[in-house]
Amino acid sequence: MLESITLFLDRYLSPELVIFLISMLPILELRMGLVAAALLDVPVLPATAICVIGNILPIPIILLFVKKVLLFLRSHGPIKRLAAKFINIAMTKGGEIMKKYPRQVQLGLFLFVAIPLPGTGAWTGSLIAAFLGIDLRKAFPPICLGVLGAGTIMLVITYFVPWLITL
Repeated sequence: MLESITLFLDRYLSPELVIFLISMLPILELRMGLVAAALLDVPVLPATAICVIGNILPIPIILLFVKKVLLFLRSHGPIKRLAAKFINIAMTKGGEIMKKYPRQVQLGLFLFVAIPLPGTGAWTGSLIAAFLGIDLRKAFPPICLGVLGAGTIMLVITYFVPWLITL
């Protein structure tokens, strides 16, 4: 499926823009951006830089605005109760957890983002941080380091393992 999407987009956009956009999308993120880069024969160093930047770009936006979106949804829309529940959890339990275990929460965010599995990544890590009430200054560094960790793992899988096999 990723191959079909990548090759379709490659007809209309440059390979660099394709991998940048894929890296910005939730679920796909840097992990699939690097796979797409390998499919499009983008050299490893530019591919890495483009995918990391594309994956990091949405983090501050999510951290700054998810609470505002939830506050709006609490008053408007079909998921009022669910939004109110998230806000209640974030304001009560999230703050307590962060005050009690600040280093552990930051380490957990890093590990959660760094492990390249479906459902983990910068988007989900940013949402978790926002729901726990962690501010941008404390959440951004571990999430970015997690992106770099996941990028390193995915580089080995997408570029170096195939190279070793062809030796």
